[in-house]
Amino acid sequence: MLITSVEIRVRYQETDQMGVVYHGNYFTWFEVARVHLLDRIGCPYADLERKGFLLPVLDCEAKFHSPAFFDDRLTVEACLRDPPVARISATYRVLRDKKLLAEGKTTHAFVSKEGKLVRPPESFLRGIEAFVSEENDFQSS
Repeated sequence: MLITSVEIRVRYQETDQMGVVYHGNYFTWFEVARVHLLDRIGCPYADLERKGFLLPVLDCEAKFHSPAFFDDRLTVEACLRDPPVARISATYRVLRDKKLLAEGKTTHAFVSKEGKLVRPPESFLRGIEAFVSEENDFQSS
């Protein structure tokens, strides 16, 4: 399992007239965390695209527990639980001071620039293995 997190500061433009974060912004934050996760495993999304791999969204969902507001400092976690084959599923949590505000999930397919379903590149799989191994070594020491 891979988990990483990013810090988000809610901007005024991300809120509605009630001062509550508009729900669509959570998907942007999920993407920020997912891109960070790819960076952490040494497989930046920009590199994947240069190598001809794309990750279109197949499915996305979010569940909201409590609102976020302007100027909140949030933590957005991204997690990959299952090894990818041709699809990758990530789960997300948005927290403010350890309070769960929202949860989400996205599923993506690895496709070529021609739109053909493909397996993830070896560099991606090696990056996941190295990250998981590094995390396990860190946790056991």
